[in-house]
Amino acid sequence: MKHGKKYVDSLKAFDATQTYEVSEALKLVVDTAKAKFDETIELHARLGVDPRHADQQVRGVVVLPHGTGKTLRVLALCKGVKADEAQAAGADFVGAEELVQKIQGGWFDYDVIVTTPDMMGQVGRLGKVLGPKGLMPTPKTGTVTMDIAKAIKDIKAGKVEYRLDKAAIIHCPVGKASFGAEKLTDNFNTLMEAIIKAKPAAAKGVYLKSVYITATMGPGIKVNVKM
Repeated sequence: MKHGKKYVDSLKAFDATQTYEVSEALKLVVDTAKAKFDETIELHARLGVDPRHADQQVRGVVVLPHGTGKTLRVLALCKGVKADEAQAAGADFVGAEELVQKIQGGWFDYDVIVTTPDMMGQVGRLGKVLGPKGLMPTPKTGTVTMDIAKAIKDIKAGKVEYRLDKAAIIHCPVGKASFGAEKLTDNFNTLMEAIIKAKPAAAKGVYLKSVYITATMGPGIKVNVKM
């Protein structure tokens, strides 16, 4: 693969064979984020678990102390008082049956869906539409809840979901390059604490096999994470 000049220049700023402490790695990743837009800084953690087994899944949510740098559009599917609460909490779209029908028709102008348990009879039928896009609300991620106001406020404050992919890797944003190394370090540590805490009881051997951070257009920098 041929890389551009900025990417090649970024590679010269550090030793790709070395493992860096968290704060130093994040300073490097900020310094090497040279795109004309505010690049997203991402964590990529390879875990020593087998994602084919249900008892070795790693998935959860965490609110980053400094947010993600991205404003998410929240759709709240609920009725009555809960709809009023969702509106007051800052949901971008609020509704019930009429919005379920709109989604069935191919409407996807939102980033996250939250709903109340009483709506799951209707929302559950949207699995084939929402599932492939990763938009299906679930109790595990706190997006099916009676406390819909808290769910919306957490999402707006910077709640992120982390989950294992088929290659046993977690990919998750920790903020924007413009945050600076200090804020990114806070976010990174909060996310890593959650991932370590989520270690399955069935996991054997080394849990954190490797952790890298990277900017959207930059090279990966290996991080030393102590458990």
